[in-house]
Amino acid sequence: MTPAIEQAVPQLRAFNRDFSRLMGLLEPRYMGGDLTLVEARVVYEIRERQPVLARDIAHVLDLDPGYLSRTVAALVRRGWVERGTGKDARQRPLSLTTLGRREFEALDQVTAAKTASMLGELDQDSAVRLQSALSQAGDLLFENTERDWSMRTFRPGDMGMVSARQAIIYSEGYGWGDKLEALILEIAANFLRDFKPGREQCWIAERGSRMLGSVFLVEEDERTARLRLLYVEAEARGLGIGAALVRQCSEFARQAGYERIVLWTHAVLHSARSIYAKEGYKVIETEVQNEFGKEETSEHWLLEL
Repeated sequence: MTPAIEQAVPQLRAFNRDFSRLMGLLEPRYMGGDLTLVEARVVYEIRERQPVLARDIAHVLDLDPGYLSRTVAALVRRGWVERGTGKDARQRPLSLTTLGRREFEALDQVTAAKTASMLGELDQDSAVRLQSALSQAGDLLFENTERDWSMRTFRPGDMGMVSARQAIIYSEGYGWGDKLEALILEIAANFLRDFKPGREQCWIAERGSRMLGSVFLVEEDERTARLRLLYVEAEARGLGIGAALVRQCSEFARQAGYERIVLWTHAVLHSARSIYAKEGYKVIETEVQNEFGKEETSEHWLLEL
């Protein structure tokens, strides 16, 4: 077990305890209604999937089939759930009755109202941070790697986030220090101050409100553009984000009338180098430098459009 995992274990357990108390999940009946927490969750799954077999719900919720059977029987007796026709009860699909739908909708409204009340104290920035944190936690814990992601152009606040993430990633991953962070901040500041619409752009890849990566294309001279500050978060690698960002730069440069794109990178950045090569870039010059606190082989690449 790594030190990071050792620290995360008590943090996650403490969060679970606090959240359970906050949402009243330890109470005998869910949200003060007639159902236990498990019964409420089973009803939710039936509503979302109906008609559905009990075995499918057992698989989704990882419940013991016998325990689920008793839970469903209790819901049937209460008049919330009904079974389809068939001799084998295990093969009779489950659906909500009219009473079940009505009662669960009322319970769902209570849950939504309590959740909204709980979040009501958050300001806009805090709400956005919470959305981002929940999205990231879901990706890490539940393997939500197939979720859709989108690409957009930059907006206020992005430069600070891009600069911070890249400085952290390169410091933790490669030991590059303050000088690189200063360079990143300088590039971002120059981009905002001297931005040339139609000739320059920054694209952000994101899922929900979670930033997954970015890239800049800036004017080098009348015929040459420069690709800068490409990065992709570790959690999002393998989704094709880096390649899509680089391709977006190529398409934009062609439309803007550039004849070539140049970039500067380092030999140790294997993933980025692979993306550049697949896009058609060629290494035109290499050099050894230690600008960021350790000796590295840097490379200059060129793409003829």
